Amino acid sequence: MSTQRPDIRRISAEETVPLRHAVLWPDHPVSHVLLPEDATGHHYGAFLETDPATPVAVISVFHDPLPFPITPAESSGSTDGPPLRAARFRKFACAPEHQGKGIGTKLLAHVFAVAAREMQCTVVWCDARLSAAGWYERRGMRRFGETFFKGEIEYVRMMREL
Repeated sequence: MSTQRPDIRRISAEETVPLRHAVLWPDHPVSHVLLPEDATGHHYGAFLETDPATPVAVISVFHDPLPFPITPAESSGSTDGPPLRAARFRKFACAPEHQGKGIGTKLLAHVFAVAAREMQCTVVWCDARLSAAGWYERRGMRRFGETFFKGEIEYVRMMREL
């Protein structure tokens, strides 16, 4: 774990692009990591004192309903009543040399807090690479729905009620 505490702050969508591209889809054109809804999202970066101008981790979060109703088995509470107000995070990337230091965990916790307090959401969800599902589960998220593919990469949906 890192002894350096990251500075987490809101950034522009454009500031997320270099790290999104380098970490998530380096073999695709940069346009592959741009989202049509970037203009309406909340974007955050984690910065270190050693380079306060360049984020070492980025994440984007949007108001986005769950893709389908969840079953009682997938929910920790009742599924009766109004639909859950949901936030979805996308394009979560941490520079490889900074992975395993707690930076991504702090950034994700920040997004959970923003979704609950500022966005007034009761659930956060994402499409996670299946290879990362265990990481998300250790941070309080759980799988819902079936696995699916984006290209050759297998994904699973993950959620956490706030």
